[in-house]
Amino acid sequence: MPKAKDLEQRLERTEQQLRLFQKISRFMVRDMSLPEVLKGVVSLVEEFTECDSCLIYLLDGSELVLCACNTPHTGAIGKVRMQWSEGLTGWVARERRLVAISREAYKDPRFKTFGELPEDTFDAFLSAPIIARNRVVGVINVQHRQPHQHTGGEMEVLTTVGEQIGCVLLLARMGSAAMDSANHVELALSGR
Repeated sequence: MPKAKDLEQRLERTEQQLRLFQKISRFMVRDMSLPEVLKGVVSLVEEFTECDSCLIYLLDGSELVLCACNTPHTGAIGKVRMQWSEGLTGWVARERRLVAISREAYKDPRFKTFGELPEDTFDAFLSAPIIARNRVVGVINVQHRQPHQHTGGEMEVLTTVGEQIGCVLLLARMGSAAMDSANHVELALSGR
């Protein structure tokens, strides 16, 4: 039987998850640029997971392109690219599955190094696909410098954040004018 302290800790972590999802949801309804939203999501995920690195890659044709990060190498935004077939990130996109490696992720045969990114030497790696309308449109990676055992809760949170980012991307495609002119009732009733 769980002790009161364990229950309190679980409740606190659940409340933290809820706050994370609420904050991301608020990004979805605000009139913000997509880069601002992605930067905000990266910051929230970094805070929640206490990671050393959070990177968001988005699909551009057959390439995954670094579009947001919490680390100081913002010069790599838009420049770091990998083929859909490369690295753990590509594997996550292709397989549409989460991957969690608690130590020595850089030794995984699927791992791709970039040289200019310090994450090439980080131990722990957690990655989830970004999904919009049942299509993979990117990948979100969380990395720790030291070994880190990812919890089931962390994995579920990153999967849900990937789904939320997918919704953000769809909303970003729909500009303010489209929102103003959209007949939401017609759209809702057309699927009947």
